[in-house]
Amino acid sequence: MADDDITRLLGRIAQQDKTALRALYTAAGPKLMGILVRMLGNRSDAEDALQDVMIKIWTRAAAFNPEKGTGMAWICAITRNHALDCLRAARPAHRHTQPARPDDGGDGHDDPVARLPDPTPGAEEQSLLRAEMQRVLACMKELPNDRATALQGAYLQGLSYQDLASRFDVPLNTMRTWLRRALITLRECLEK
Repeated sequence: MADDDITRLLGRIAQQDKTALRALYTAAGPKLMGILVRMLGNRSDAEDALQDVMIKIWTRAAAFNPEKGTGMAWICAITRNHALDCLRAARPAHRHTQPARPDDGGDGHDDPVARLPDPTPGAEEQSLLRAEMQRVLACMKELPNDRATALQGAYLQGLSYQDLASRFDVPLNTMRTWLRRALITLRECLEK
């Protein structure tokens, strides 16, 4: 399905059109399921998560702005963010014991938000992430421009292989080969 079609469906979903939601589920569901299975590692969890993602799309469709990106990229971002939320929720929370205060009933846990672990990466983790990003960018520069652009379209913008094949005016199987080889080259570069 072309991204213009997804954008139109999101517009109809914003108006609470259930038929449009079903059409979006049919068209984009397999791609979203693939993202969820890869991130969550469990098909059953991914199926549950996909239902939650579709509900989020239903409730947030009015917030979609086609000037800020494609419809596919928007629903893929919702999907990835939901998967990350699921992964965070599955991690055991770090328990910090606090002395009881007289105003909290004596259990030391009056504020549930205060007990949540801080998701912000620390300075060391940020530094490592920046270094890793620089490595990825350097390796991306080793790819031919069209391959790097196609790779970014597929994995950062959520474009389908068919969309990319049309954009680059190449057969679908050629685009699949481009992406597979670009990923292999990228992996080999990062392993150096």
